[in-house]
Amino acid sequence: IMLPLKEKDRPIVKKLLEAGCCARCVLRFCCLGVQSAYRQSYEDTAKELCAFISDSENNECQDAAVLEQHTEDPPSKKIKMDAAETDVQSEGDSAVVPTVMEEGDAKPADVCAVCLGVLQEFCDEAYAIKVLNGLLWGCLYYANSISTLGVFNTLITLNLLLNREKSICLDKDDVIQVKEAFKWTMQGLVSKDSHPVASLADGSDTTVKNNLAGICSDCFRPTKNKQNVFTRMAVVKALEKVSDEKFLKKFPCPPTRPARKCIAQDAQCLHVSVFVAGRYNKFSRTLPQTPWVIDGERRMESSVEELIAAPLLSSFRAEGFNFSSSGREDVDVRTLGNGRPFALELLNPHRARFNKAEVRQLQESINQSSDKIRVRDLQIVSRDAMGHMKEGEEDKTKSYTALIWTQKAIDKDDITFLEETKVTQKTPLRVLHRRPLAVRERVIHTMSTCFLDTHHFHLKLRTQAGTYIKEFVHGDFGRTKPNLCDLLKTETDILELDVDSVDVDWPPSIPDAVEDSKRSPSSF
Repeated sequence: IMLPLKEKDRPIVKKLLEAGCCARCVLRFCCLGVQSAYRQSYEDTAKELCAFISDSENNECQDAAVLEQHTEDPPSKKIKMDAAETDVQSEGDSAVVPTVMEEGDAKPADVCAVCLGVLQEFCDEAYAIKVLNGLLWGCLYYANSISTLGVFNTLITLNLLLNREKSICLDKDDVIQVKEAFKWTMQGLVSKDSHPVASLADGSDTTVKNNLAGICSDCFRPTKNKQNVFTRMAVVKALEKVSDEKFLKKFPCPPTRPARKCIAQDAQCLHVSVFVAGRYNKFSRTLPQTPWVIDGERRMESSVEELIAAPLLSSFRAEGFNFSSSGREDVDVRTLGNGRPFALELLNPHRARFNKAEVRQLQESINQSSDKIRVRDLQIVSRDAMGHMKEGEEDKTKSYTALIWTQKAIDKDDITFLEETKVTQKTPLRVLHRRPLAVRERVIHTMSTCFLDTHHFHLKLRTQAGTYIKEFVHGDFGRTKPNLCDLLKTETDILELDVDSVDVDWPPSIPDAVEDSKRSPSSF
């Protein structure tokens, strides 16, 4: 086939070939999203690129230089896999994970400076046959990963094109990733439903990480919940932040060609994640949303996420899970009404397909396992659909009912003036240890009251998502302004709090869940 390259791609192709990129990496940086272009033979692609940049004169030297990058016979592969280094990222039902180790000497000109040989050595029929021979038939579930160095070299090359060559116009968001190009190239060779991606490991990873951390340490600070600080986003942030002068002191641009070839040693069967979503009610005031651990000591025996996840892990036969939700409630706060949207990512499930009746049974199993929670609208969703839960999160509204105590005696007239107001809240003292100090402006859309006695009343609120209700009531030592103490001109405190609704239109409601909602206890 003829490569659908345009005139604007000509300087990009020339620059990349001079920098030591392989033919398929050239297509990636030209933002070529035509999958068939990656499936044609490496030799044909290289010849077309040479013809594309050549003029009427003979350009056989350039042709030979590009073809020299491709090695006919792939290196030997041995069985070895480190599952801890795989990162399940692919879309669809399957993908391939070869673990790649540096091994054997090679001429620098033989190895692509960006993909480290993945789009050269592992994109032919010989390698596809070895992958298939090493797998159990009927178990073609794959995962994918790519090493820090492979990502880093791609980003350095992008940095070269975008920042050092001002005349080249290139949108970095449109560049095809190595894993996508590998999928497209190998898809027809392994299985039409598979999405193979190479995994790389190279001895120079440590040097690259140390150098980058040295010039931009702020971007790679470890946190309690993040062990691997060298993520793609951290590398992107570092490259955007560091100056050209500092960058060029540590890294040549374009990147130095590797002296060793990557060698694939194994392919392991893993299934891509399955995502399950729904809404949950929490009826207990002694149940945290997630495991509550302080200084290594567990404070509560269970949590919402564990009660939901346990039956799902067993039924899907998954190796682990990641839990997320539309906000969170404190341990002593109930969640009533239609519940709070949540989603679970089930990691490497050994069973992935359930019909509606089976999902309904799973929901019932969760609900029967504990009287502290109830789940509704349980369903299997796509990875993309999970984004709806976080869309416009701060623009959404939530409704609450609170039981309020006042130090000064009040009557009905004292609590009738409450109306819509804007509040300014500093990060509460109780969460300052895990959240950054910031000042947030939030809107309380409506407030209504129900007088109980001279020191107690119910306060109903509909607020902008992210409003700290407890702090609005007691003021948090003046960190929330205005607060209920200011409005009532007396000390106030919150005795009980319920979430009545979380106004997020996701996941879609399931008609059978209507009866479940009728069983939810009313406020207080």
